[in-house]
Parts: sequence; C-alpha cells; structure tokens
Amino acid sequence: MNFSINLKRNIRPVVLIMLIICIILSLSLTSAGLARSDSAVVREIQSVLESQIAAWNDGSIEGFMAGYWKSDSLLFTSGGKIQRGWQATFDKYKKSYDTKSKLGILKFSQLEINLLSSDCAWIFGHWELRREKDHPEGVFTLVMKRFPEGWKIVHDHTSAAQSENIKK
Repeated sequence: MNFSINLKRNIRPVVLIMLIICIILSLSLTSAGLARSDSAVVREIQSVLESQIAAWNDGSIEGFMAGYWKSDSLLFTSGGKIQRGWQATFDKYKKSYDTKSKLGILKFSQLEINLLSSDCAWIFGHWELRREKDHPEGVFTLVMKRFPEGWKIVHDHTSAAQSENIKK
C-alpha cells in the first residue's frame, strides 16, 4: 500500500508538468500559426499597393483605382476636401492627372501595415511623385477591408507636405 501511495505522489507532479508543457506548446503553435497568417495578410495588402504603383507608373488611372472599393461609400480626403464615391474619385484623378507628365513616377515608402482584424487593416505611409518640374510628396493613411474579390481601400486620407517636413 505504501508503494502505491508513493507512486501516486510521484505521478501527480509528472502529470502536472506534462500538462503545463502541452499547454505551452499548444499556445506557441497557435501563436506561430497566427503569425504566419498575419504575414500572409500583410503580403496580400502589400500586393494591392504594389499593383497600384505599377498601374500609376504605367499611366493607368483605371488600374490604380482597382485598389479602391468600387462603392458610393468610398471616402477619399485630401487638401481639406472630402470626396465620396469610387466614380467621383476616379473622375477627379482622371481630371487632375490627364497627362503622363502630371502622373510622374509614384513611390510609396515607410509603410506601416496594422491589422485591426482578419478582414480590416489601416496603413500609414509616405508617397512621392517624381516629375520633370517638381517632386510633390506627403503622407497617407488608408483603411482597407477584405472583400470576396480581395483587399480594397475603403478610406484614403492623403496629405501633401514640404520635403523638409517629411522624415525619411
């Protein structure tokens, strides 16, 4: 009888330690899975932004606008002005950037992609245009949402700044 009592006393700590190890391993594997999932989502968002840059630099406002939610609820703010709706935003871009020289070469940098959920993110970054006669630049904040057709910008707040105001 003494033998079985000692055995039970010795097994309990071992079982408890094994249970703790299993919980720790389970949590670390779950975290690793989430990290892989998060990095895949970040790559998807980066891909949308890279496609926008490529389209812009090819002179395609249509391609650039493919990154935006095609809805009357799209919200675009810049220069203290509010633009609502995909079509109105598209029309404004077409009017403002009606030549290749006005489009210039677009570059995004210092991107910070922050996931709010598995289907929503906000992005902060710097933009710049290299054009023959000037070099406008500034910052932007985007809200992106995942739709069945992929990630789309649902809100864009872009501002221009003097070069000395932008930290590189």
